[in-house]
Amino acid sequence: MYLIVGLGNPGRQYTGTRHNVGFMMLDYLAETFHMNFTDSKWKALVSKGFVWNESVVLLKPETFMNLSGRAVSQAVRFYKLNPADVIVIHDDLDMEFGRIKITAGGGDGGHKGIRSSIEHLGTKDFPRVKIGIGRPASPVLPEKYVLGKFDVAERETIEEKKSIVLEGLKIMLQQGIGAAMTVINQKV
Repeated sequence: MYLIVGLGNPGRQYTGTRHNVGFMMLDYLAETFHMNFTDSKWKALVSKGFVWNESVVLLKPETFMNLSGRAVSQAVRFYKLNPADVIVIHDDLDMEFGRIKITAGGGDGGHKGIRSSIEHLGTKDFPRVKIGIGRPASPVLPEKYVLGKFDVAERETIEEKKSIVLEGLKIMLQQGIGAAMTVINQKV
């Protein structure tokens, strides 16, 4: 079983913001496989099912980003998973807009949702799917930028990248993270 987590902030006012791209990708995965977030546990929306013949739990924390690790760790304990079985999808301010990168772990890079997940899991060694949102032009503060909504062109780019995210997840689940990194991290 795998736990696939999309990071974002709860509430209608954050829908369509750069910081919620993890939620957007998880919603797309759920829609593709006809899964619904009908369950609420651990202050998170949860959906359980099968994708590419693998048992998965999809998790969207309903807390703000800096507390999202609580739900992640509670789900890991409940399902008796290893951190290597947790895949976290999130935005990355330090990557070019629209770039997709899969990593096996690493630091938090200033991302509060990843920081919270590392703290609550007690390790930084869990797979991630990073979606580049780029850095804002000065004088826009990063905090305001990540909570800003995508413009039309950005939204189109993110829509185009959904299939690459799904391809990466499929390779990870079927062939492992190394194969997914080899294929996905080469794409532009």
